[in-house]
Amino acid sequence: MTKTTQTLTYQKLFINPHLLLLLVFLGTFPLRGQQPANDVTAPLHLMKPNYETPYEVPTKETITKVLDRVYTYLNDVTPAAIVDENGTVISDYKKIKKAKETSFQSGDFRLTSYEWGVTYAGMLLASENTGDQKYSKYTNDRLNFLADIRPFYADFEKNNPDAKHPMKRVLHPHALDDSGAVCAAMIKATAQGATSDLDPLIQNFMDYISNGQYRLGDGTLARNRPMKNSLWLDDLFMSVPALAQMGKYSGDNTYFDDAVKQVLQFANRMFNHEKGLFMHAYIVDCEQHPEFYWGRANGWAIMTMVELLEVLPENHKGREEVLTLLKKHIDGLTKLQSGKGLWHQLLDRNDSYLETSASAIYTYSIARAINRGYVDAKAYGPAVTLAWNAITEKVNEKGQVEGTCVGTGMGFDPAFYYYRPVNVYAAHGYGPVLLAGAEMIALLQNSFPKMNDSAIQFYENEVKTDGPIFGEN
Repeated sequence: MTKTTQTLTYQKLFINPHLLLLLVFLGTFPLRGQQPANDVTAPLHLMKPNYETPYEVPTKETITKVLDRVYTYLNDVTPAAIVDENGTVISDYKKIKKAKETSFQSGDFRLTSYEWGVTYAGMLLASENTGDQKYSKYTNDRLNFLADIRPFYADFEKNNPDAKHPMKRVLHPHALDDSGAVCAAMIKATAQGATSDLDPLIQNFMDYISNGQYRLGDGTLARNRPMKNSLWLDDLFMSVPALAQMGKYSGDNTYFDDAVKQVLQFANRMFNHEKGLFMHAYIVDCEQHPEFYWGRANGWAIMTMVELLEVLPENHKGREEVLTLLKKHIDGLTKLQSGKGLWHQLLDRNDSYLETSASAIYTYSIARAINRGYVDAKAYGPAVTLAWNAITEKVNEKGQVEGTCVGTGMGFDPAFYYYRPVNVYAAHGYGPVLLAGAEMIALLQNSFPKMNDSAIQFYENEVKTDGPIFGEN
């Protein structure tokens, strides 16, 4: 570099001191007589770490791009249609009664599964927080479709009571998996103006949850598989959000009472207060209870409490106890977040793989807890921001969610959880990613995250400076 060129370059940099500092720091533009950057000559604390996960504050625009990819993929691969035995779409539902065989039109995911109940809820929240109605239209189109074909299948069953058909588990639920998540989504959709009458489906699902599902003597919801009197932590989410939503929908407080009872009675048996985590499985008549802290089951539990508190009356006698439990759970979970931002398949075993669906559920639930004032944004906002950034890395260009554990039963040894497969067609990942992204948009609107001294910080008021921020409370 000639002396003249160097002088001109210094003059340009004089009007851009940030660029000058960066070049000096990187050692690419040493000042006259200065040695390469070291502790004396450069601010080493500004060195950019080699993060594996993007370390930045996202924007509504970047979040929406991820949501759009997921939406586009799901809208293409989950048609709402019935076909006959020849694969021909049945548009006149009266023909259902005459068809030899019917099925849902082939797609990548089932429209009536509990996982899709979460997806429907995620789409509704995405519309609420982005303002784009295409997401809620996705949910309403499919729930209205189910409502519209219901009476035709009910009529079909009158003369064919034992015949198999795609609405069998909707009309005759056999488990909480068949009922709770879809029911809760239907009540939410109804509150947001679904055009078809979802009430017959809602009432049928709720009758099963309240009266059909097996319970212990104290009323705790249970299963008799894989052993008698088995408690599955998953069942909190498969029942309580629907019970809570039904309390609001019907005005009957007994639904709220049952919802709170389920949370507290599960917690009495399955919550480890020292760790701040739930065990996945509990067999009533076992003397010893192997404690495996499975990621997604803990996700179902934390999301259950958030969903319950959303509609539980402020004066309900169980509200404070549920809120206290939620705070303990949030504290226990955030302590185990990995440096990459995701959580492990077995939460307290760092050699188990990082799992997407649980991480997305935690992101949604903790962000919602911050937005509702249950916990402090300063303490937990950076953790969910890191988590969301990590989740975006798991949504591929097609909009598929990678790294999600497939459906998982109850296990009592570590290998069972360590070696569960992951798959982009594991439906459990899609709704949580939609919920997480939508709630992160709300978090950005409700608080003021900013990079300060290389770290993500959350502030109560807008911070306008680009330099280090001092003196903040």
